[in-house]
Amino acid sequence: MRTLTKTFAAAAMIAVSTFTMAAGKPEVSNPKKAVVNLSTADLAIDHYVAVMTAGQSAGVEQLFTSDFSQKVQASEDKTNSRSEVISFLKKQKGEQLNCKTSTTIVQESADYMIAKVTMQFEGFTKTDLVTLVNDGGNWKVSQSINSYK
Repeated sequence: MRTLTKTFAAAAMIAVSTFTMAAGKPEVSNPKKAVVNLSTADLAIDHYVAVMTAGQSAGVEQLFTSDFSQKVQASEDKTNSRSEVISFLKKQKGEQLNCKTSTTIVQESADYMIAKVTMQFEGFTKTDLVTLVNDGGNWKVSQSINSYK
């Protein structure tokens, strides 16, 4: 009988400690499910810069519209789909680019914004012309055109 009591007590302690550890985990343990505040265009462009330059992957899927496209103007022009860009950015999680970044608002209204993001690397400059739209109260990136100098 004592063995049975000890077994039940040990099982109860394991269950309680497991539930306690599970309850103590932050909600953002899975970056795919992380919710990022994109209620203003400024927050959205700041998050875009963090995703592109600082390897931040939380909320990356909610940052882009469903019809997002990225155009890269280089020696050979290329267009990347939303899924290609998100897949690439997830692989870059935590990778910080060694560049100086500046953002300029080119045009802004209640429903859209065009921003110029300049990333100055040693030896070249990457410029992103980013279009953001207000999608039901959340700002999302709908297009990005990249050029290099």
